[in-house]
Amino acid sequence: MAWQGWFTLGVLIAIIVGLVRYPHVAEVIFLGALGLLTLVGVVTPAEALAGFKNEGVLTIGALFVVAAGLTETGFLSLLSGRLLGRATDGTTVLRRALPPIVVSSAFLNNTTVVAMAMPAFLEWARKHRVSASRLLLPLSYAAILGGVCTLIGTSTNLVVHGFMQQSSAPSLKSGLSMWELSGVGVPIAIAGAAYLIFLTPRLLPDRKEFLEQLGETRREYLAELLVDKSCPLIGRTVQDAGLRGLPGLFLIEIDREGQLISPVGPDERLRAGDRLVFTGVVSTIVDLQKIPGLTSAADTTFEIGPDTRHGRRLCEAVVSVSSPLVGKGVREANFRTIYNAAVVAVHRNGQRVAEKIGDIRLEPGDTLLLETGAGFVRTHRNNPDFYLVSEIGDAAAVRYEKAWLASSITLALIVLLTGQEILHLCGAPQRYAEWFAQQRFTFAMLAAGGMVVTRCVSSSAARRSIEWSVLLTIAAALGVGKALDNSGVATAIAEQAVGLFGALGPVGVLAGVFVLTWMLTELMSNNAAAALMFPIAVAAALHEGLDPRPFAIAVAIGASSGFLFPAGYQTHLMVFGPGGYRVGDFVKTGVPMVVIWLVLALWLIPYFWPLRAAGG
Repeated sequence: MAWQGWFTLGVLIAIIVGLVRYPHVAEVIFLGALGLLTLVGVVTPAEALAGFKNEGVLTIGALFVVAAGLTETGFLSLLSGRLLGRATDGTTVLRRALPPIVVSSAFLNNTTVVAMAMPAFLEWARKHRVSASRLLLPLSYAAILGGVCTLIGTSTNLVVHGFMQQSSAPSLKSGLSMWELSGVGVPIAIAGAAYLIFLTPRLLPDRKEFLEQLGETRREYLAELLVDKSCPLIGRTVQDAGLRGLPGLFLIEIDREGQLISPVGPDERLRAGDRLVFTGVVSTIVDLQKIPGLTSAADTTFEIGPDTRHGRRLCEAVVSVSSPLVGKGVREANFRTIYNAAVVAVHRNGQRVAEKIGDIRLEPGDTLLLETGAGFVRTHRNNPDFYLVSEIGDAAAVRYEKAWLASSITLALIVLLTGQEILHLCGAPQRYAEWFAQQRFTFAMLAAGGMVVTRCVSSSAARRSIEWSVLLTIAAALGVGKALDNSGVATAIAEQAVGLFGALGPVGVLAGVFVLTWMLTELMSNNAAAALMFPIAVAAALHEGLDPRPFAIAVAIGASSGFLFPAGYQTHLMVFGPGGYRVGDFVKTGVPMVVIWLVLALWLIPYFWPLRAAGG
């Protein structure tokens, strides 16, 4: 190799070491490396910037906004709640929930799927006194399984798609179609889901999450909620509505037109106008507030419509000794006029307050749970009426009334992205199918814009939903990949890999590419592993006179097979703490999953994508 090759190899080693030690600054590492490689002339400025206008990168950004629309409208939360509602044991939960999770993650970012489904899993586990460690790791694995079934299932597929479009190899220029990966992805998803449902319950530990172990020390509130006439729980029994056995919460009584029902039996049916009196911890009260039609009973004049309630927050405020609220009842304190807030619940020095919320006389030190406007904390942070004001995370109102609209936009996007395959099946002219293939980014942008225009997600929330660090990492990684190609490093590494695995024939080389990609994805992010391995895989294929397309597929599948370590995938880190897991739990359950992926990939990839090109 020339000096450019050795320089690029040194940068590559530095990238790998940096990603292993500092994975949280991956975008900085890749941007710095790309800057160095551009400075010394390994890549031109145009080649360095090509990744930032790559269709795959821009499509990922648009899909972040689409996923935010589904999150803000609670579509996946509603789906998860219905799936888990009647399950009675952990195995039933996995059997009912994992197949829809796999299907959802084939079209949505798997991080979004896990973030939306995890609260429902945790709530079910707490209600039924089942350890969350039995459920959360299968949830994370299932979200990864669905990601390898379609082009948009995970950003890694779009990274490979972008590399293919930039490649000079004729068989790669067209990139990936929407369903191309399903030939290998669907069998992997089916086999993996079966393993998760029937075998992982025997391998996973029975542990408590850290916060659950502290349950006895959490402060209790008294909350009074009104069943509005629009509430979907009307006519259902307390048991069916999920209001019995709530984690850290107890339904004390129901006030029905002045008649008190206490104790409340499991078969008691809810009616419009019922006042439900609860005592319990704030996290579960927050969950109750998210149920459509359950509103604070302390101030019945407070706006509760879905359009006005969206954007409001739950905050805690501690009444100060000099506050004008001291000695006043909650109703007469006129919270709506003075503070633009409504009292949801009250906590008093570890004591259970006996009165109804509206009749409570406030005392210094009382902690109030308030439903407020978005600027309440900023406005009243230094207000002498309160000792302390703080916002409760993840307490924003969910726009359930727009869930059907968000899901319709997402379904329309899926249909448009599948247009190429549909037209092929219908025997339409090739130029129409090619047009659909060229408009994927346009369709994704239209869907993202539709989410904002229809107010499924606000413009500010849409901006926040875009993970800029991910986009910068992928865009810079595309430039680094070009440098590996230009400098000859990719060819040199490919020759060494062929020397190790070439004796086993073309399938041996394919196995080498898959294993190397898997090893890298366990050490760094899946996108980074795909970006580094793609040029090496293509060079290995061309060195052996093989078609590079199946090797690109192997990189896409292998980069999503990180199951052994929590850092191997973002969804693993999301469930690590709540599930009370240890690294050994991932190794024990992950090894069989990796074997499933390896065996099926090496069998199916050569079947659907012949290793030797026609006539080769």
